[in-house]
Amino acid sequence: MTLHKINKKIVGYKVLSKDSAEAVQQAEAEKPSLESMHENVERPEMLLGSTYKIKTPQSEHALYITINDMLLNEGTAHEERRPYEIFINSKNMEHFQWVLALTRVISAVFRKGGDATFLVEEMKAVFDPRGGYFKKGGVFMPSLVAEIGSAIESHMKHIGMIKPEKMTDHQKQFLAEKRREFEAAHGESDAQAFPEKAVLCVKCSTKAMVLMDGCMTCLNCGESKCG
Repeated sequence: MTLHKINKKIVGYKVLSKDSAEAVQQAEAEKPSLESMHENVERPEMLLGSTYKIKTPQSEHALYITINDMLLNEGTAHEERRPYEIFINSKNMEHFQWVLALTRVISAVFRKGGDATFLVEEMKAVFDPRGGYFKKGGVFMPSLVAEIGSAIESHMKHIGMIKPEKMTDHQKQFLAEKRREFEAAHGESDAQAFPEKAVLCVKCSTKAMVLMDGCMTCLNCGESKCG
């Protein structure tokens, strides 16, 4: 006879017959165990891959970042796509040694399982002592490592590991109105870029902060020095 100590208040009870108890045990035994990423998971013959191109002003050759994913619990309601490995290729051999080391470490973290999204913030916080650069659209990258981290972030958003912060329709309308007001006073800008007089926003790292009505406001994320 097995004794069980009850530490919580009893709010209801049900008497199980032998047959019903066996049915419950059978249902528990048949319940499928969910597959998760771990370091001993066997690599399948085929992985789903996505490749991202990075072109920096620091090199004439682009970098191509390929991230291969595994499908876990395929065909079920719990299906999810998780990164398994990463490769970085370029004609520029200057950074070959540390780039190869970086890909092996990141791939090992991916295969370890758990929450690997911390990699994004760690990599985006790396600064190049020689100075960073601006991407097309005015986004500031403090280093090549940071841009690789940004590519990984884009991929994690694509497969659902990171939920992107979406602006409300009201916020979008507010920013559109602010941009029209600024352009009416200072001249129109390229539809794909922010005004030339814009400065770097410390929140979204985009050169999109302008002075309006005595207040610095970011036309990209809505950050305002006036709260």
